Amino acid sequence: MTKLHSHPDVETAIRYHRAVSRFATGEELAAFFHPDAQHRELPNALFPDGVDRDVAGLDEAAQAGRQRIREQTFEVINAVAAEGQVALEVRWSGTLAVPLGKLPAGYVLRAHIATFLEFRDGKIAAQRNYDCYERLPQP
Repeated sequence: MTKLHSHPDVETAIRYHRAVSRFATGEELAAFFHPDAQHRELPNALFPDGVDRDVAGLDEAAQAGRQRIREQTFEVINAVAAEGQVALEVRWSGTLAVPLGKLPAGYVLRAHIATFLEFRDGKIAAQRNYDCYERLPQP
């Protein structure tokens, strides 16, 4: 991970991404979020219609992810913080634990992600993800 400017919200955002990379669920995951937080994943190769989640939905997605992804990494490349907001540039990779469509177990998915976090009371109150997946093999 590159050295990023120190800011409490950036530090929280990085800790959050580290926890997600370990498939954090339950109280460990919820501790990063304001109780009424909303997460929006904009349309992408895996979710063509996008998806909206509350904290409970994030936990469900994390639990499901444990079944589908064997291991994953989030590398925060850049971060900018201002007035309760953090913008992150992230590289993600995830190794499939099970086949996904025509992709075999063991295939490594890669994405370049822009994440925008809004903080309230030191916790994430809103998150928007723009996930750009690298080209998937054609059948």
